[in-house]
Amino acid sequence: MAKVKLGEKIPDFTVASTDDSEFSLSENVGKNIVIYFYPKDNTPGCTKEGEDFRDQFEAFSSNNAIIVGVSRDSVKSHEKFICKYDFPFDLLADEDEKLCHLFDVIKEKNMYGRKYMGIERSTFLINSNGTLVNEWRKVKVKGHVEEVLDALENI
Repeated sequence: MAKVKLGEKIPDFTVASTDDSEFSLSENVGKNIVIYFYPKDNTPGCTKEGEDFRDQFEAFSSNNAIIVGVSRDSVKSHEKFICKYDFPFDLLADEDEKLCHLFDVIKEKNMYGRKYMGIERSTFLINSNGTLVNEWRKVKVKGHVEEVLDALENI
């Protein structure tokens, strides 16, 4: 499967989403899309990142943007995460890692000397025509949402 590239259209995809639905890229043409990948529901960094996107949700919406978060957790886990932190956006359940591989976010990680494959915190900005216009990899949570919002305001 080809990987996404800056300046190119993103191939259409459909992924299981919260709210008993699916998310398809093609159904959101005409809107800017922020897709952020995070390792796991209910972990400190992932919770903080979700809260930051939640707190800036109106600013993103006023720039014709939707936000979706992606991890390998199940829809059920995502629904609990959304409910606990009052996220106003959907989370996508990429349990088969197809979306993670398309965006090339599965990387070798090391925790306490143990190596494993996991999601590298990353964010992608897709314009209203479906073209990838910006990407952030190896994201540090502090100040990140503001960077994404600034980039959105300048497309």
